[in-house]
Amino acid sequence: MYHPACWIVFTATTALLFIPGVPVRSGDAAFPKAMDNVTVRQGESATLRCTVDDRVTRVAWLNRSTILYAGNDKWSIDNRVVILSNTKTQYSIKIHNVDVYDEGPYTCSVQTDNHPKTSRVHLIVQVPPQIVNISSDITVNEGSGVTLMCLAFGRPEPTVTWRHLSGKGPGFVSEDEYLEITGITRDQSGEYECSAVNDVAAPDVRKVKVTVNYPPFISNAKNTGASVGQKGILQCEASAVPVAEFQWFKEDTRLANGLDGVRIESKGRMSTLTFFNVSEKDYGNYTCVATNKLGNTNASIILYGPGAVHDGGNAASRAAARLWLWGALLAHLLLNF
Repeated sequence: MYHPACWIVFTATTALLFIPGVPVRSGDAAFPKAMDNVTVRQGESATLRCTVDDRVTRVAWLNRSTILYAGNDKWSIDNRVVILSNTKTQYSIKIHNVDVYDEGPYTCSVQTDNHPKTSRVHLIVQVPPQIVNISSDITVNEGSGVTLMCLAFGRPEPTVTWRHLSGKGPGFVSEDEYLEITGITRDQSGEYECSAVNDVAAPDVRKVKVTVNYPPFISNAKNTGASVGQKGILQCEASAVPVAEFQWFKEDTRLANGLDGVRIESKGRMSTLTFFNVSEKDYGNYTCVATNKLGNTNASIILYGPGAVHDGGNAASRAAARLWLWGALLAHLLLNF
């Protein structure tokens, strides 16, 4: 007949009496003494040991309410659980290929001539950090808000860190699963690295590429001199994402490649206007226009002949040149006075 205070397990050769909730008291003998908490990594093997002595007549290992082993008899259907030793001094089992669901309390229960005794050990399963969800590469317009996500799992819970790899300077760091950028600039484009760390194993690292679109900005456009009959080249360099398309104008007339002895070549950030045989009519002011889907910009570039004074369109430099000429003229008049 079932008794609510105890339960009986019968094997082919033994009868074990277990009374739940009877812990080892501090005044009891040193048995059954289970080892301290056992910590293993996911996928490794965990060994659970229990120290006994010759007064023990029955032994068993339990996981929560499930019997794993009773003496040498295996009750668990899990083939990962095996017995290691059942001697007068030690009763131990091993769990191979430990997983997260194996974590929890395990009980070593023994029967002596006096009464049953139990002792517990807690199995802790550590899991290496793993990034389970991360933002895809993204393209945004300058000034937009951007949120990058990096979700990670592990035991203990990993620390997630964002770092900007491609920016100017050391880059900023954010210790959070979400990285929020308000009003993103072109300097904040590039690769962002997410790292998940919990000291169980090497960090899990993933990267996200952020592309920032911005309108063209002409960074280099210098006036150029060339003699009649020689080759002359005007260059126009523009930064832009997406890459800018270039057009060349003289006054209000758009220049076409191959006409009037000129060649237009545009590659990446640079566009060149080449005159293979400069004539007097080629001298003058040219306009380089750089355009992408976000806007356009232009710069004026002068092709000049020998003896002309040009400085790339810098008014201050032109004023300085005129001042130098007036100074030279004044010095000449004084010497001849």
